[in-house]
Amino acid sequence: MNTVIVKYNAGNIQSVLYALERIGAQALVTDDHDLIRKADKVIFPGVGEASSAMRYLQERSLDTLIKSLEQPVLGICLGMQLMCAYSEENDTPCLGIFDEKVSRFRSEDPTIKIPQIGWNTIAELKTPLFQGVPEESYCYFVHSYCAASGPHTIATTDYIRPYSAALHKGNFYGVQFHPEKSAAAGETILSNFINL
Repeated sequence: MNTVIVKYNAGNIQSVLYALERIGAQALVTDDHDLIRKADKVIFPGVGEASSAMRYLQERSLDTLIKSLEQPVLGICLGMQLMCAYSEENDTPCLGIFDEKVSRFRSEDPTIKIPQIGWNTIAELKTPLFQGVPEESYCYFVHSYCAASGPHTIATTDYIRPYSAALHKGNFYGVQFHPEKSAAAGETILSNFINL
């Protein structure tokens, strides 16, 4: 069972590697197309800005590669947003794996902080990705943009407004929160993904 983490200019890679080690899984960090294509599982992490991340992927043809993968793929945070159709962040067309669009949090209330940083609950959990994860489990979020709820939503959360905490279509999964920083719930989700 070999797992690959896609290496690009917006990765939160070290913490993902540590989290996988904690559940007894090893992963290779690479941008090599052949190694990514041959992996059993692919993790597409992300912390950063959408347009520069998409440009980097396009320059290395990683955008085409990711869309063509047939094994289970897990996008994390910005990784999930880049798998959507479009991001408002610098008006960025994304990979279009999920139909959902990504928009910025907006609030007239000056006491509400953007980005959302911290623990929030996830609910309406669907698919084997969340097997053994209780409804209203707390996960760790850090983001200013979020994906709308839509046909591919498999978990929801609410900050300023309801939105997709996770998406799924075919072999592609995405989570807005950071499972690698989400304690027991996050470890269960990562284990579930590795065991899909």
